[in-house]
Amino acid sequence: MRTALLRLALRCTGFLERYLPDAFLFALVATALSLGLGWLWSGASWGTMLDGWGKGFFSLLGFTLQMSLIIILGHVVASADSVSRLLLRLAGLARTARGAVAQVALLAMLSSWLNWGFSLVFSAMLARAVARRFAERGQKVDYRALAAASFLGLGSIWAQGLSGSAALQMATPGALPPGLHGHGIPLSQTIFLWQSLLSVVIEVVVVTTLMYLIAPTEEHATTAADLGLSLVDAPQPEPPLSELRPGERLEHSPWPSLLFVVLSLGFLIRSLHQAPSRLEAVNLNTINLTLLTLGTALHRTPARLQRAFAAATPAVWGVILQFPFYGGIAGILAAAGLNVRIADLFVGAASQATLPPLVAAYSALLGVFVPSGGSKWLIEAPYVLAAAERLHVHQGWMVAVYDLGEALANLIQPFWMLPVLGLFHLKTRDVMGFTILVFLVLTPLVLTLTYLLGLTLR
Repeated sequence: MRTALLRLALRCTGFLERYLPDAFLFALVATALSLGLGWLWSGASWGTMLDGWGKGFFSLLGFTLQMSLIIILGHVVASADSVSRLLLRLAGLARTARGAVAQVALLAMLSSWLNWGFSLVFSAMLARAVARRFAERGQKVDYRALAAASFLGLGSIWAQGLSGSAALQMATPGALPPGLHGHGIPLSQTIFLWQSLLSVVIEVVVVTTLMYLIAPTEEHATTAADLGLSLVDAPQPEPPLSELRPGERLEHSPWPSLLFVVLSLGFLIRSLHQAPSRLEAVNLNTINLTLLTLGTALHRTPARLQRAFAAATPAVWGVILQFPFYGGIAGILAAAGLNVRIADLFVGAASQATLPPLVAAYSALLGVFVPSGGSKWLIEAPYVLAAAERLHVHQGWMVAVYDLGEALANLIQPFWMLPVLGLFHLKTRDVMGFTILVFLVLTPLVLTLTYLLGLTLR
């Protein structure tokens, strides 16, 4: 079985290396499909859909900045010297090519539960550190499999964790339109349901085992050197203080950074005390501020922090370019009245027991067209929560179900792979052979979990 899975992974990777287009084309194709669906199914006029597209195109600018900051700040924290030393220790633990890939997958998932932006960069840097350590030992490990493994937190449990967009939006005042059914659901009723936590544990075990089975052995491994890629990161030396001008010396002093850290910690502590519960104080803004505070403390001086920001910024170009297109798609779907039609389909096709797996499957499907947990929830929330209310389904579980399905789309939609692949200097076609196999295994598992665990919430 292991050999058959390995052959299938290598064949999928080879096929996609040859035929898969870049991620931006997915946004363009999804826009065309949305227009066609609105015209053929809903009967909307082209003028109406064009207006919806234009109004929606820049509707996600605030959310785009929040998501960009999560990626940048995750990179800032992961690139700190103390974290780099931790990466070197972790990179030396694995002794076999398959064990290394499984280790990266496991740590990618666990770190993504804490924060997906941190996980994206931390896991990619860990994978590169593992590749370097194997090269130093004269061993081979598949660079493509390591890259794919580093992404699997985004393809499995990230949305069930502390930075899950939908759960945070439901718990964050003002993050969703007024009057939305279920607005104000605390995290205790979404990601901290025991059903959600159990699904996380099951997915972590299954994905880690699967990656061990499909990872190429040393004799079949394609290394970074085989791909003509260097694993050496250029150092960033600091000038001696004696060579700095008086104005520059303050930039290399820890005191300005310490002032910000103290102010930020004071605000975050007050927010925790003032919130009705500790979990209700957690939202996108507090997560970003916490990451910025941690990054500032780890880098110590403003100069180091600025260099870390500059190094992380190239990783978000794909987000900035493509998010407006997905905002436009959301505008088309709303203008064409497809939200109401889809809600009627849910209520007509589902029962109290079957609504959760149906929503999970739909969430994965829509995620191919709108690959953003937060912006896609803006599309789905009105009719998903309305259908849940009409069928008397636990609304917090519906948010968790949405998250479980939403993560699946990331395994076959390359949008969120862009920041990782930029660090690896790889293309989506290099890693999707592995992620598609994970998708084929996780999809039936997730649908089964959403059905069985949903029965316990009646």
